[in-house]
Formats: sequence, structure tokens, C-alpha cells
Amino acid sequence: MAQRQFWMGTAAAAIAVALALPCVAAEPKQGGAVVYAYASGPRTLDPHIVNNTVEIEVVNQIYESLVALGEDYSAKPELASHVEVAADNKTFTFALRHGVKFQNGKEMTAADVIASFERYQKVSPNAEALAEVAGYDTPDPYTFVIRLKTPNAIFLDVLKTPSYPFSILPAEERDKPAGAAAVIGTGPFKLGEWVKDGHLTLQRFDGYVSDPAATGLDGYAGKKIVYVDSVRYNFIPEPNARVAAVQAGNADVASQIPLSLSKRVAGNAQFGVQQVFPGCQQVFFTQTQNKPTDNPLVRRAIQAVMGVDDIMDSVGEVTKRNAQFSYPGTTYYTPGTPDFHYDMHDVDKAKALLKEAGYKGEKIVLQTTAAYSWHLSATLVLSEQMKAAGMNVDVQTVDWNTMSNDRMRGTGGWNVSLTNYCSQPLLGPQQWRPFILTVPQAKDDHFMEEAYQRFFQSPQLADRQKAWTDIQQHITDEAYFIKVGDYGSINVFRTRVHDLVPWYNIRFWGVWRD
Repeated sequence: MAQRQFWMGTAAAAIAVALALPCVAAEPKQGGAVVYAYASGPRTLDPHIVNNTVEIEVVNQIYESLVALGEDYSAKPELASHVEVAADNKTFTFALRHGVKFQNGKEMTAADVIASFERYQKVSPNAEALAEVAGYDTPDPYTFVIRLKTPNAIFLDVLKTPSYPFSILPAEERDKPAGAAAVIGTGPFKLGEWVKDGHLTLQRFDGYVSDPAATGLDGYAGKKIVYVDSVRYNFIPEPNARVAAVQAGNADVASQIPLSLSKRVAGNAQFGVQQVFPGCQQVFFTQTQNKPTDNPLVRRAIQAVMGVDDIMDSVGEVTKRNAQFSYPGTTYYTPGTPDFHYDMHDVDKAKALLKEAGYKGEKIVLQTTAAYSWHLSATLVLSEQMKAAGMNVDVQTVDWNTMSNDRMRGTGGWNVSLTNYCSQPLLGPQQWRPFILTVPQAKDDHFMEEAYQRFFQSPQLADRQKAWTDIQQHITDEAYFIKVGDYGSINVFRTRVHDLVPWYNIRFWGVWRD
């Protein structure tokens, strides 16, 4: 069977702009510690079940996968040196790098890879991504083969995900339940101390084996050289406090900073400000399993009354209007002006839909968090817009981890919640899948299951694009998700820290300090 070697991706690159960076080039220095003011502590470091930014940033520095997200968001080699893809897009043969060590000193082989994939299928909320796997083969210690039941033209793009990553663990972790895996990866950093709700420390893994074929920084792949001895993540939910920590010298780096707060340090030579755009997409979503939003007419009333400009003005971020769940210029962005019910801002229409629904003033719970100011601000503006249409709104503020867990599990009694999706719009429809099909909002939605089947099995790009447009139309017709807009991300840092490259997430390999 004809085969081809694959390392070319199709995802478009984000634009990263450094607004203020150190000017003097110098040779990197070994040693020292970096203190990072971080919005929240992770709930888990089990890579097969992580799905939000605060976990993704940490996990992808401890663990590695066969393929990884490159700087341009395409699939790049990480633990695999190359992959051969059969002409029928059903067999994928990965040649593994030799001499790669786990952080416990053991060499990684195909036995660890197959064990990790088998565990993923048991515990990951994204296990559906491997539903079409017919079997795995390990013909020798450095070869791993995945055989699919049906063709999948974008399977490598599925495997590159940094969210619910296909991280390789030691084979001994095969039977560990979700959340119980030992924190042992092959990445350039290993876990040091972890105090829940306090701080977390990553230490340089001196036994790390970098990819000899890599020539430089390349997303989560590429050449990974660690100069610092450690990185300490201090969990500081309030953005004012994160900026203040950098200003006072108690932190070297802070991320997820509102635009207004970043102005405190802009123009000062002691500090740098980085803006990364696109960064994330903000989305409200409605709970279809709780009253009164189990009624689609109530969901559509919320969709009808929402005005995105007022919300985006309130959050103090770098923002752009966009109705779609892909970015303009990327492969799956739908040209033209599809009717995705965007920015309707129509109080009369909302009132009419509520009347048709038989709405009698039942409480509608909006769940939010103060950990990210843009979440709280957006929710408060939406609540006022809903009240204008006669809805009885109850805003409930919880911590970030509670909100994230409630969103994915459907717990907490909420009707409307929100989040910022970051990797999903950059990586494409395959990345959206677990967040669309596994959340309670879309329970038993066979239309989207069928549309995704068309997406994965269609060899023609045009057919995959049509399937994705159909999915977006259905999501917005049912008012499962209500899109706000596209947001940038801002980091601030002290200029004693060097080579902090603005990208989708912060990485600390290649970074050094005075």
C-alpha cells in the first residue's frame, strides 16, 4: 500500500505581537528561578483528563505526545521522529525516538505508548476521538502502529491536541483511574512541590532528551532547552494582584492580564508587555437539562437579547467581532455571512420568545467567576440585558475550578455559564468535538454526531468545510452556544526575564533570567 510521510499541517498561525521587549541580545545564562503569577491552581495534573488553560500550560511542560502543536498550530513531531500514513488514511505508523527518558529514569518504548493509548480510551472525556481505532501494533520497541476502522484524513490533527492531550505515561500507569496517574512524563520539566490553592513548582529535568532533529522553538514541539532551575507558579486569582506582584518584584511573569491593567507597566524599561492575538473566543452556553433553559425558546430568548459590543466593551480586552467558532483566514472559516444568530440585541424578539415559551418569571442562574475579570464583567452585562427583556436573573460567583467542573458535568444548578475557548478555534473542528458532544448541553444530539462523522470521513476538504458549517448552524439554531467575540491575551513580565516568546500558551524552556 502506498504511504506518505507527514509533517505538514494546515492550521493557520496566530499573530503574536510584543509591545515592549528587551532590546539587548545576550547569551542565555544557566540557573535561577522564575516566579509566575498564575490565575488559578490546576484541579489535576493527570494529562488525559485536563481541559482548561490553567492545567494545559502546566501539563504540556511535564508530558509529551507522539505529535505536538507547532508554532504555526500544525502537527509536528515530538516523541515520534516521523510517521507514515497509508494511502487509505487508515494506518498510521509512528517511528519513536530512541533514548527518551521518563522523569523516573526509565526509557520510553512502544510498550509505554500502547499502554497510554489504552488508558486514554478508558479515562479521557475525549476518548471518543479513538472510537474508530481497530487496534494497535508494536512490531518492535521503537515502532507504534494505529489501525483505524474507517478513514480519517485529519487523524494527526486530532492527536496534536494540547487539551485532553495524548500524553505518553509509563506503562505502569495503564490501569490508574482518572485523576490518579503519577505525575511522570518525558518533558523538560518535572513536578516539584504542589500545594493545592497555593503554589506549584516545576523543576528542570536534567535527564531530558531533546529532539535531535529540531532546530529551534516550535510550539509544544521543537528544541527544548531549559536554562532556569525552576518555575514557581503562585496562584493569584485577582488580576490586579498579579500585576502588583510583578510591579513589586515578587513575580517575574503574569498572564491573562486585562488591557487596562497592562497600562500600569507599559513604557517602563523594567517591564515588558506582550499581546497575543488571536488568543481565545468567549462563548456563553446554556444548560439544556435544567429548567427553564430546557425549553429551546428560552435559550433563544437569551440569544436574541444579547448584544456583543456592550459585553466586549466591558471586559477591557483586545477584542474583535466574529460570529463563527473559527478565525477568519483559517481553513474552516465559512466565507460570506451565514445566519448564526449573532449579536441580535433585540429585546422585543426576546420578549416574544419568552411569551411563546410560557415563561412565568422562573429564576435563570448565571454562573461566573471572579478569577478572570472578563468572565465576571461579561456575565454582569448579559444579566442586565436579560433583565431588560423581563427575565429573572440570579448571578452566582464561584471559583474557577468549580465553574469548570460544573460546566463539563452539568452540576451546580446553573442555566447559563461561559468560558474562553483558546485551542479549539485555532486547531479546528476536530478540537471542538469533545467540547460540543460531551457536554450536557448537547446530550443525545444525533444531528451533530452524524455531521462529525461526515467531517472525519470525508477526504475532500470542501465536504469537511460544509460539515463544520452545518455543525455551527445547528449549535446556534439550538442556542447551545452563544458567541461573544474573539479576544487577545496579554502577558506582563520583568525584563530581567529573557526570551519569553509570545504564543498560544506560555512555555518556560528557552527562557532565562539575569
